[in-house]
Amino acid sequence: MHVVKKPVREHADANMTTRVIVRDIMNSPVISASPHDTVRDVAKKMKSENIGSIIIMDKDKPVGLVTDYDIVTQGVAKDAKPSALKASDVMRELHTIESEESITEAARLLRKHGIKRLGVVYKGRLVGIISASDVIAVTPDLVDVVSEKAGIIRGELGRPAGKVSGYCDECGEWSDLLQYDEGTFICEVCRGEATPTPESA
Repeated sequence: MHVVKKPVREHADANMTTRVIVRDIMNSPVISASPHDTVRDVAKKMKSENIGSIIIMDKDKPVGLVTDYDIVTQGVAKDAKPSALKASDVMRELHTIESEESITEAARLLRKHGIKRLGVVYKGRLVGIISASDVIAVTPDLVDVVSEKAGIIRGELGRPAGKVSGYCDECGEWSDLLQYDEGTFICEVCRGEATPTPESA
């Protein structure tokens, strides 16, 4: 298992950060099996959980990954009996990423290793899994947000800057009322314009 240990990087585009991180879109809890489980047992668990992959754990330590593709190519295509094969016979290496990394970094790692899934690690413990389809699912919305912000910065949008949605450059929280000011987007809370809640009043 390769754990990515590096400072968390923010992906910048047009002087802004997207701040969408891996833990925001990962799948959790992790569905796992033992290296000694048969491929038949693994396939049955995948079917019952309606998932396309299973993490292989040995004494609470992730040691590999089995996907539906692995079962087909390493088992069925070789005319091997699923009940005679062990998960360890068909599993592949598990690549991982820290939970606080950006989805941009997740996409880069998926592309670099030519894989479709990454294990997600938090404080040295596997806490989830993120797939290429998870990244793709949020990309259109993310592109819209980045494009909208870039248009405001360049003065191309003829509508109030306070109407843009995205992550505040001050607190990092999502807001539908960001306002562009001197190169940054600030939410209504950080601008001091939020309506006090009964709890804070």
